[in-house]
Amino acid sequence: MDEDESIRRYGLHPVGNDLDEVRELLRGQTKRERHSQGTGDTELMKLCCVQLFNTGAIDDVLLIWSAKTASMDAACSIDVQLLCGRGLAETKAYLSLLRTPEAEAARQRLLECEEAGDFEGFRVDEYSAQYADYYE
Repeated sequence: MDEDESIRRYGLHPVGNDLDEVRELLRGQTKRERHSQGTGDTELMKLCCVQLFNTGAIDDVLLIWSAKTASMDAACSIDVQLLCGRGLAETKAYLSLLRTPEAEAARQRLLECEEAGDFEGFRVDEYSAQYADYYE
């Protein structure tokens, strides 16, 4: 599946079983990309992350983080803001509660990006709208 097919099948706001399929698609592409950079489709991975961002499910944060950290290409393709579909403060709080190395690494990256100004003016609804324009 490529990103055009994923948009046709799931749209930017998947629900129910479609959402589970997007998660599985992202897991599969992430595994391929982790195995060997360039074997995963980082544009499709980014789209999956946008779709998950749009649901605002806090449980998807580490799945998105895993995709972002799969390779240098994925890190560049997947915006750090996509971790924050529930909001920046909520995401940082959630990651703090998890107390795992992966969650702490994601939280630290958010703090660094926040300090650098990457979240200045960030609002979930506006960020979602930017991606709606991008994928039209």
